[in-house]
Amino acid sequence: MKKSLSLSFILVCISLFAFGQNADEDIKATVDNYFEGVTTGDTAKLNKAFHSSAILRTVNAGTGRIQDFPVKTFISKTPAGGVKATTKLISYSYAGISGLAAVELQFADFKYIDLLSLLLVNGEWKIVTRVFSRVELDVTL
Repeated sequence: MKKSLSLSFILVCISLFAFGQNADEDIKATVDNYFEGVTTGDTAKLNKAFHSSAILRTVNAGTGRIQDFPVKTFISKTPAGGVKATTKLISYSYAGISGLAAVELQFADFKYIDLLSLLLVNGEWKIVTRVFSRVELDVTL
């Protein structure tokens, strides 16, 4: 009895560890698809990174109102050759089927800091919300 309980416990721990490793790799791959899509203009990568119903959200600097953009609009306006920016995954975390990633896209004279909400949908991590801020180069998260 003790052997079977110990073996069961060990198997559960191994499977949880393996799930965690896969989730880490899969979340990073989703963020990488986002980065590559934006910097190369690869809309297939962007479509792989984002859920089709994703929303991009910020505050309009002129009006002070929250402004939402459907992901389809964002993808359609991505320049064919991409944008010239350096990218950085600042941090990420997850629990169960939900995750968060903080990322940075740095351009020549400003940068975007994005807070990405992710969900595990049909076995794939997808960005479902991008909340972003355009900030000065010296701003850090």
